[in-house]
Amino acid sequence: MNTLSQTSCLFEKKAGWVKQSTVYISGFGLLMLTVLVSFRPVPDEPNYKAQLEAWHQNRVTSLKSENGWLNLAGLFWLKEGKNSLGRGSDFDIAFPVANAPADLGLLYLQNGDVRFAPKGGATVTIDGKPVSDPVVIFSANSKPTVLSHGSLRWFVIKRGEKYGIRLRDLDSPFLKEFHGIERYPVNETWRVKAHLEKPTQPKTIPILDVLGQTSQQPLAGTLVFDLQGKTYRLDAVGEGSKLFILFGDATNAHDTYGSGRFLYADKPADSLDGSGTTVLDFNQAINPPCAFTPYATCPLPPKQNKLAVAITAGEKRYGDH
Repeated sequence: MNTLSQTSCLFEKKAGWVKQSTVYISGFGLLMLTVLVSFRPVPDEPNYKAQLEAWHQNRVTSLKSENGWLNLAGLFWLKEGKNSLGRGSDFDIAFPVANAPADLGLLYLQNGDVRFAPKGGATVTIDGKPVSDPVVIFSANSKPTVLSHGSLRWFVIKRGEKYGIRLRDLDSPFLKEFHGIERYPVNETWRVKAHLEKPTQPKTIPILDVLGQTSQQPLAGTLVFDLQGKTYRLDAVGEGSKLFILFGDATNAHDTYGSGRFLYADKPADSLDGSGTTVLDFNQAINPPCAFTPYATCPLPPKQNKLAVAITAGEKRYGDH
């Protein structure tokens, strides 16, 4: 799977959004380890608000970076075999025109590999060096190669059985029109302790994305926590030391992104019974990449993860999304 800067909102590596995440309710007869604990708001640290502001500024910087989501300028699906590539409408992969149309070369998709053959005279580079001969830019289990032409950057992404070209434009209007993200006021009561119920055996969860494709992701466990006197549950997947959570709530209809938001939490240290607690900080709930660009391929939140409560914390709706 591609790195975050090279993937969709489902599995992209960089870009503000941090990494891609999903959440689920475990089921199908799966036994879970359950420990009864008391879930109370986590007391606010003296410098918590300053730390949260610094975290938010880092997120904004990431969104605006070269590997961020704001400069995406296109997503083009490849057909098997030869695909013409250029700036203008006369190509299979039609990049936006700058000063004039330009033939950049050919892309060949064969047996899961993608090869680029440059057009003579076209200034296409890899790591600052001109490409003069055909070169494989994508293959299984290898990091995709980034090609450049002027302000454009592009590389191959794979979604299920589909292969596409993700285009960035360092002069993208999305980047120029970005003026920050509106947020709810910081409120420490939205920092809560949660208990992670781990499955007794490995389990995968189906994830549906905006392309209509479903992929299987390992279930890290179910987070159980209290809000406003009621107990709620969210399933999470994990990567590295983090839990990735995709959730919906009552604010999605008006104030926040319609399909839900993302949240990340530290994985709890394993205890003797394989369970533990962590902190869910809804002040760090963020918009998915699809809130900022039409060229991301975000996951859709599973219905069982739509909380029957308004989470008035974190990022609000961006633009018209």
